[in-house]
Amino acid sequence: MTTEVRKLRNKVLVAEDDPVSRRRLDALLGKWGYQVVSVADGVEALHILEGEDAPVLAILDWMMPGLEGPQICQRVRELPNRPYTYIVLLTARTRQGDLLRGLESGADGYLTKPYDAEELRARLHVGERILDLHDHLVAAREELRFRATHDELTGVRNHSAVLGALHKESSRQLREGGSLSVILMDLDHFKRVNDTYGHLCGDAVLKEIAQRISSCVRPYDTVGRYGGEEFLIVVPSSDALGALGLAERVRQAIESAPVNTEDAAVAMTGTFGIAASSGDNPLSPQMLVRLADEALYRAKDQGRNRCELAVPPVSPPVTHPEAVSPPVRTPSR
Repeated sequence: MTTEVRKLRNKVLVAEDDPVSRRRLDALLGKWGYQVVSVADGVEALHILEGEDAPVLAILDWMMPGLEGPQICQRVRELPNRPYTYIVLLTARTRQGDLLRGLESGADGYLTKPYDAEELRARLHVGERILDLHDHLVAAREELRFRATHDELTGVRNHSAVLGALHKESSRQLREGGSLSVILMDLDHFKRVNDTYGHLCGDAVLKEIAQRISSCVRPYDTVGRYGGEEFLIVVPSSDALGALGLAERVRQAIESAPVNTEDAAVAMTGTFGIAASSGDNPLSPQMLVRLADEALYRAKDQGRNRCELAVPPVSPPVTHPEAVSPPVRTPSR
């Protein structure tokens, strides 16, 4: 657990309008090592829970000025994209219907007044364990999401994710106008690396090349491993000349220095095909990839380690981007 998470776990919000009860709670929690944020009404309690770095443990009195405890629970549970808050209600009510109402509002538990101090302490420990479990589940979900959208070897987007980004940017271009470009890059003679030094060396080369590409692009560009030693870069809000300049920077970054691996220092170069869609002549994602692929073939025929710009055909306006499918490949280049 990080230091910041520990600090949040150690902070408890106490919302109690009775000053004697509030001071007793403050003293108990301080004795147990918690950092206490203490308020006397429900409106202020909700304001704190809505704020940045809000406590993730809260003890709320049921009856308070402004907002009651169950109302605060309900409002907190409606907050989007917030860390989970473990809430204990304190109440003098003992009727089952009232207690069920408190739980249905979003409280994690309740204690009836007068409460036992050790029971309260135990409830807080339960809350800490639940919060830890929640964090583990969130981390696991994010890890699964990352693996579903990123290439395991290089860490950039995988084939389907980079094409998904292209489809999204194409839809945006149709709505808002402007330009959209793609860059298709193929590492030159990569098969020789695997044949000469082995696949582990080849993997190390791909990782380093992906990092060099990523270091050249803008935060809102998307880099993806298109397949094998091919990478696709989606470049929104960029015309053909802008994308050509980016491709040239990436080309220079690749050839600027050998890739140092455990087996050898491997000099690499890349060949690039660039295609652009303009507001006057919008192209579908499928056509953009196809044109970039054809430009890549021409660049290879002209000697490799170069960038080639596609000449887009005049086509009718695109109203619905087509599903992107990989261009037809020949066995080798």
